[in-house]
Amino acid sequence: MANNTNLHKASVAKNDEFYTQLTDIEKELSHYKAHFKDKIVFCNCDDPEYSNFWKYFQLNFYHLGLKKLIATHYETEKPSYKMEIVRKEQGAQMGIPDYVKTPLKQNGDFRSQECIEILQQADIVVTNPPFSLFREYLAQLFEYDKKFVIIGNKNCITYKEVFPLLKGNKVWIGHRNINEDMWLIVPDDKECEKVIDGKRLKHIMACWLTNLDIPKRHEDLFLYKNYTPEEYPKYDNYDAINVNKTQDIPCDYYGVMGVPITFMDKYNPEQFHIWGMAASAGYRKEIVGISFMGTHDARPLINGKNTYARVFIQRRKDKDEN
Repeated sequence: MANNTNLHKASVAKNDEFYTQLTDIEKELSHYKAHFKDKIVFCNCDDPEYSNFWKYFQLNFYHLGLKKLIATHYETEKPSYKMEIVRKEQGAQMGIPDYVKTPLKQNGDFRSQECIEILQQADIVVTNPPFSLFREYLAQLFEYDKKFVIIGNKNCITYKEVFPLLKGNKVWIGHRNINEDMWLIVPDDKECEKVIDGKRLKHIMACWLTNLDIPKRHEDLFLYKNYTPEEYPKYDNYDAINVNKTQDIPCDYYGVMGVPITFMDKYNPEQFHIWGMAASAGYRKEIVGISFMGTHDARPLINGKNTYARVFIQRRKDKDEN
C-alpha cells in the first residue's frame, strides 16, 4: 500500500489508499533492529520509487546490516518492476546504497507467482498491505512461514482469521500503542483531515502486527485495583466478570475476565492466558474452558444488555508465585 496510488485499483476499495509516514515507520522499526541483521527484507506492497518503507530501509541499509532489500511495484494492466539493494562484503559500507531496477514479467501483485517466488527468498516482510485484502495477505505470510512487521486495520483483531493467531501467540500487536490511531497519507483526490508539510493526512484506525519478538510483549501489566462484585459484575451468559478498561484489571482476582479487545496491546502470554472472545455481534471465537450459560445469545450480556466485544482472559497464578 505505501505510496502506490495505483495499488490494486481494479479490485480494492478506494479507501485502501493509505500511505505510511516515514516518522511512523522509524518509530516502530527502531524496536526491531536486532532482527534485521544479515536478513533479506521484502516490501511487496510498495512503489519503491516513492515508498517510505523503501526509503527507510535504503537510508538505514548499512546501519541495520541488511543482506538484501527488495521491493516490488504494482501495475493494474501491464508488467511492472522490482528494485533491489544487495550488500557488498568488501570493506566498511557507508552512505546511501545504489539499487538495481529490474523489469518483472507480471504486474507485481503480491499474489502473482513472480512475487511469491521473491517472497520465498525473503526473511522478513515489512509493508502496509491493502486493508481489504488483509486476510488473504496475512494467510500468505503464514503459508510461506515468513516473519513480518505489517500494518492492519485495528478491527482485524476480531477477524475470525486473525484472532486465533493472536490467541495462539503466533502474531501480536507491535510496539506502537494500539489506542494511538495513525495519521496516514491520502492521495490528492481523497478527502483529508489536515495538511502538514504538504502531506494530506487522515486519521485511520490502524495498528502494527508482527511475529518478531519484541521486549514489549514480555512486559507485565501493572495491576493495582481490587476486585469488588459491584464494580466487576458477572455476565448473564458467561462465567466471567466484566472489566471495562484494561488498566482496571483487578490485582486480586484469578477467575475468568472479559476485557476490551484493546487488551491485546498489553497482552503478555507469561502473565495472562486467553480463553477466547465474544463479539457484540453475537458470536464466539475460540472459547474453550468457559461455561456458556446462554441458550442462544452469545453476546457478552449484563442484565440483559449487550456490551462491547470482549476477550476472555485469566491471570496465570504460576507467574505471580515466582
